[in-house]
Amino acid sequence: MFTGIVEGTGTVVEAVDTDDGRRLRIDHGFESLSRGQPISVSGVCLTVEAFSDAWFEVFLAAETVEKTYLGDAAPGDRVNLERALPADGRLDGHIVQGHVDTTTTVEAVERVGEDWRFTFALPDGYERYVVSKGSIALDGVSLTVADLDDDAGTFAVAVVPTTSDLTTLSAKAVGDPVHVEVDVVAKYVERLDEY
Repeated sequence: MFTGIVEGTGTVVEAVDTDDGRRLRIDHGFESLSRGQPISVSGVCLTVEAFSDAWFEVFLAAETVEKTYLGDAAPGDRVNLERALPADGRLDGHIVQGHVDTTTTVEAVERVGEDWRFTFALPDGYERYVVSKGSIALDGVSLTVADLDDDAGTFAVAVVPTTSDLTTLSAKAVGDPVHVEVDVVAKYVERLDEY
């Protein structure tokens, strides 16, 4: 489990396609990693397969390549990084599993005082999980839905300066993809309601 509080960013230094997926090598600034450790890479829960003091490698299965934009990641691309929440850690964001539901695109970016307002397309089939003032994870970043416009098919979030500085959101422009993970609690409630 993750919190959506990104610890820092890394850069893809190598991307290799394989017969059954894709392998990425990413630089990092963590003091310690371990083989088998879960790590969120722009919101995608992956497993550290190999590492050094400067980089780690992860494998993307075919489903991950298909469902996320990491299948197109190339050397030089920046990614958000978060290690899994320790059992005795603080839950500062919201419950984020790193199980990306879908992707969407940036529709608009507007400076509002010191903050930024990012508007995204409501992803088809996930509209019911996006609620005003609810939690959503975008590229692994825990955010609050500031505005929801069902008629326009969009939702917006406010990005404060610290979030902009510490994540890759500051580099996103209109048309860029982002990973979307809706609030898992809403999905459980919906499933329970079916019975």
